[in-house]
Amino acid sequence: MVRDGWVMVIPLAALAVGCLVVGYLAPGLIWNVLAAVFGALALFIGFFFRDPARRVPPGEDLVISGGDGKVVTVEEIGNDPFIGGPATQISVFLSIVNVHVNRIPISGVVKLRERIEGEFKLAFKDEASGDNAQMVLGIEGDRGRVLIKQIVGFVARRIVCNVHEGDEVRIGDRFGLIRFGSRIDVVVPAGTEIRVKNGDRVRGGETILGVLK
Repeated sequence: MVRDGWVMVIPLAALAVGCLVVGYLAPGLIWNVLAAVFGALALFIGFFFRDPARRVPPGEDLVISGGDGKVVTVEEIGNDPFIGGPATQISVFLSIVNVHVNRIPISGVVKLRERIEGEFKLAFKDEASGDNAQMVLGIEGDRGRVLIKQIVGFVARRIVCNVHEGDEVRIGDRFGLIRFGSRIDVVVPAGTEIRVKNGDRVRGGETILGVLK
């Protein structure tokens, strides 16, 4: 479990134990109910912030998914300023039950890190890519540039991003998360061999989204 999870799980677990102790010393149904509520919340938070190990697939010039979830959009973009021309955007919706640790899609150097303020529309809607608050990372690798966007949703309001401009990153590295439902967009240069389609389920750090040409 990531640190963001522990800072919430520990207090909730302590409250649950405290309620059990009080209920033992001064019996009352309310203490058992409160202990059950705090305990259930601690379990849910622990589940949400889980951080399973992932194995990056072998191969050259791969672009892998930045998060777990469902592919909701694969669309062409006429021009992306960071990519420097036409591009393809692959959008993944992360529901509240998905792993929310985000991973780097290609190896390279972070050339862009920009936080964009915006709205909090439902993350599975197409307009969320342009309208919602987000953190944008641009990575330059040996075969070109790739963007990855951490996009908030209706419930998700906090983006954690632990890399900065100039950092060297490796494919599959953990770099952040978005709390409680979100969206990850990966933008690749036109001509990239796309390996996924709408409706596919993907795993961050493992599923190949495309192969750079």
